[in-house]
Amino acid sequence: MTDRLIFPMAAHVALTALLYVLLTVARAPKVWGIGQRADGSNPWAAIEPRISANLSNQFEWPVFFYAACLLLMMMKDVQAGGAILLAWIFVLGRLVHSCVQIFTTNIRLRGLVFTINFLATLGLWVLVLRVSP
Repeated sequence: MTDRLIFPMAAHVALTALLYVLLTVARAPKVWGIGQRADGSNPWAAIEPRISANLSNQFEWPVFFYAACLLLMMMKDVQAGGAILLAWIFVLGRLVHSCVQIFTTNIRLRGLVFTINFLATLGLWVLVLRVSP
């Protein structure tokens, strides 16, 4: 049953791929001149650094998410339902975190949303530690 952890992991990979696409679109006016305003400016200039920062975030805390998921997939006698729920909470939290970081400047809300991801990952690690010998 823990093999179903692959689906939230794949969903996070899809989110990260989407962020690469968004960053490419946001940089297109500057890099390729595609989508520039009539005055030559980039309509995405304000949002591009936030997309870039969010993309970088996908390679920080999520490393611990992937490690916990992989360890849980290798273990037996795991509360798979709880692990799968925590993994999906993490992914949904990352999606909301991305939206908040990219489309707003509300740092307080971003911190609150990050806390969801943080706690879900810690929950996965509690499951890892409960099962490990």
